[in-house]
Amino acid sequence: MKLAIMQPYFLPYLGYFDLANKVDLWIVYDVSQYVRRGWMNRNRVLHPVAGWQYVVAPVKKHRLGTPIHQIELATGEDWKTRLFRQLEHYRMDAPCYDAVIRLLKEVLAGDDHRLEPVNTSFFRRTCQRLGVATPIRVFSEMNLPIGPVQSTEELALAICREVGATEYINRPGGADQFHEANFADAGIKLTIQSFTNMTYPCGRFRFEPDMSIIDTMMWNSPEAIKRHLDTFRMPDSSEKEALCVN
Repeated sequence: MKLAIMQPYFLPYLGYFDLANKVDLWIVYDVSQYVRRGWMNRNRVLHPVAGWQYVVAPVKKHRLGTPIHQIELATGEDWKTRLFRQLEHYRMDAPCYDAVIRLLKEVLAGDDHRLEPVNTSFFRRTCQRLGVATPIRVFSEMNLPIGPVQSTEELALAICREVGATEYINRPGGADQFHEANFADAGIKLTIQSFTNMTYPCGRFRFEPDMSIIDTMMWNSPEAIKRHLDTFRMPDSSEKEALCVN
């Protein structure tokens, strides 16, 4: 069984869905410390004039060391309305605008005031839209008997053993935290994700790499994105699917 363990990020970029497409189980690791000014409550989309802009889910102030699953969204701010306004400039050019906005509205319609459920719900719904059927479980709900660990590597190995994983796949950004020999000693294969980015026309806008999956879905049908994830190659112009079934 191939396993990935990742923190819950806000509207993450395509690489996370590529990783989910590679594994048999995805664990949302929601008990580590929340990091301010990171990717847990913000991401990037195209700016209406040029370049990119942040979209943010504002959170309440919490004491240092608060775990991710206890982080609450800020009250008194109509951030959802602001988010949708920041995406309105896609309407004129992006063929999948209506479908993406509908997905976002369905995710944000819930009354949960915590950040993790919002992030995880979006991740699940987007996987469904893209045809990525990997089971997604939340670590804090699994009650795994994981004892004290001294490193991220020890934690990953312990979780692998508890769920019966035979291969652990991680993003390239975390490669320096893991050692192939230590995983081999535990009878587990270590794989560092190899991800080929997807480029695509953006109407009157200039393409910006590594945007939120929101941007990717605005310009590409689920079938085109899934084909890219399955084939690990840059799509030819003849393969682009501009039409979306809304």
